[in-house]
Amino acid sequence: MAGHGIPVYSWRLAPDGLATRRQLRAAGLRPGGQDVVAQLERPRYRREPLTAYLYRVDLAKPVRPMTPGKAAALAKANTARRTCPECRTDAGYVIPTSLGMCVPCAYPEDQRAA
Repeated sequence: MAGHGIPVYSWRLAPDGLATRRQLRAAGLRPGGQDVVAQLERPRYRREPLTAYLYRVDLAKPVRPMTPGKAAALAKANTARRTCPECRTDAGYVIPTSLGMCVPCAYPEDQRAA
């Protein structure tokens, strides 16, 4: 059990009126600056338990709406993630960081065989 001074509940046994960040987001809400009121613990075999923090739903605030500036910045960032630094084309997918470039640039010999 956690020694944070907050209640700890077993997985799926949290009382009504409490929700995780993901659950709040799915309902169109956000914690809104409130403190964590409880914690969930999901046991795992031979490892530390998974933990999730719980917030009061009645104190949650609505998610802030997307502004035109935020939407433009997000679109620009996603375009940058799809643009190959080698050939400068839009790959149509997010470039894998493990490759650092689009698949045709990373494996040109495979493209000639196809």
